[in-house]
Amino acid sequence: MVIDLAALPDERAASHPRAPCLADGRQDLDNTGFAAEVRRMSGALAEMGVGRGDVVAVVLPNSVELVTIMFAAWRLGAALTPVNPALTRPEVQYQLTDSGARLVVADASSLSKVDGGVTQVCAVDELLRRDGATDGTTPATKPDELALMVYTGGTTGRPKGVMLDHANLVATAAMIVDWFAMTAADRCLLVLPLFHVNGIMVSVVSPLVAGGSTVIAPRFDPKTFWDLVERVRPTYFSAVPTIYAMLTGLPAEVRPDTASLRCVVCGAAPMPAAAIHEFEARYGVPILEGYGQSEGTVVTTANPLTGLHKPGTVGLPLPGQEVRVVGEDDEPLAPGQVGEVTVRGPNVMRGYLGKPKETAETLRGGWLHTGDLGRFDEDGYLVLVDRLKDMIIRGGENIYPKEIEDALYAHPSVFEAAVVGRADPLFGEEPVAFVVLRPGHAAEPDELIEHCTHVLAKFKIPRAIFIEASLPKTSIGKIAKPVLRERI
Repeated sequence: MVIDLAALPDERAASHPRAPCLADGRQDLDNTGFAAEVRRMSGALAEMGVGRGDVVAVVLPNSVELVTIMFAAWRLGAALTPVNPALTRPEVQYQLTDSGARLVVADASSLSKVDGGVTQVCAVDELLRRDGATDGTTPATKPDELALMVYTGGTTGRPKGVMLDHANLVATAAMIVDWFAMTAADRCLLVLPLFHVNGIMVSVVSPLVAGGSTVIAPRFDPKTFWDLVERVRPTYFSAVPTIYAMLTGLPAEVRPDTASLRCVVCGAAPMPAAAIHEFEARYGVPILEGYGQSEGTVVTTANPLTGLHKPGTVGLPLPGQEVRVVGEDDEPLAPGQVGEVTVRGPNVMRGYLGKPKETAETLRGGWLHTGDLGRFDEDGYLVLVDRLKDMIIRGGENIYPKEIEDALYAHPSVFEAAVVGRADPLFGEEPVAFVVLRPGHAAEPDELIEHCTHVLAKFKIPRAIFIEASLPKTSIGKIAKPVLRERI
């Protein structure tokens, strides 16, 4: 598959001019309209001085405009850094300054966060009014040119700029299209935010590369989501475990028509096998759980569309990537043994912006060291055990919070669970749990602890369980364990 993302809009328009491409409820662009808008937008960016090697920042909600600006930047040989609109002014300014953005485009609600610190600031409405002109030449990019600068969550310090070049994006898109058997008939419903590489690659770039289309959903609301699915008729969507839990928790009388969906994808955090089975049994749609990081351009392993589907695992390595589980000496471990997951392939980032020491440590030996603990099962499927930094060491015993969380999820009243370590003067650390109960269900901490005694060794049982109304989340829906650690 030969792909040049800068030329993709023109190629789609030339081959299938009236085929659907991109919509968001306000705009509905076919291939011709999408290509025209990208060309116009690239001309407007060029008039403001954006050129090859520059970085364009966008502080926008999910929208057609965000996607057209991204492809327009690529047409000029520039890169995009998407900024979470929910960030505070200091957080936004940090990303703009660190990325060296030449231009930032923001909507009215975010303009106050971005004044100063960059060469130019442009309101998205102003950009849309500009009538940029471009020549008729076919754009082209070099594989090693920077395409995306996405920022890590910053849970272990200041966020780091992950540098992904066109070779990373093209290789990953080809892998996704092949693994999920995407075709021009596919229509993705974009649910996840476009300031994250998952939303960009799984829900926009890959379906467009396959010749398909993307519909950008409004802000997720479980009460209206299935109505949107019935109206849009997507063939798949990608979401996080929290979203699937919300959908499973809907009243029993909610029975949507899901016939258009051939699968749905789950990533960002492990999903309990029991929760996968519950969703699939209710809605008749297979969940294909996968795994990856921004540093690996989002996806490294995934359960296959056909063949053995193993809930509780994150599937097999995608062809083109090598995945190893290694010990503390970075040597490979045998199947069944727990170690750090490492990855090698054309999807692995070029490095962290301006951080050579962190880059060298993360990419040592030519392998991406993920910081995730896992093991390969007897079928070669990867099972994630936990984050290396989340592991609890109690009196010399290693405790993996995910194992305790899975035990709690098996209780019929538990909706969400998170386990963290609490300092203990005798054992060093003890596990404690934070739990959200399902609507209409009741359970006391002692009952949940008693439940754990039937499935966990004594040293793994939470020493305290806190019943919460909700758990803190990151911008992409992961449970924010650093916040919970601070609370205890």
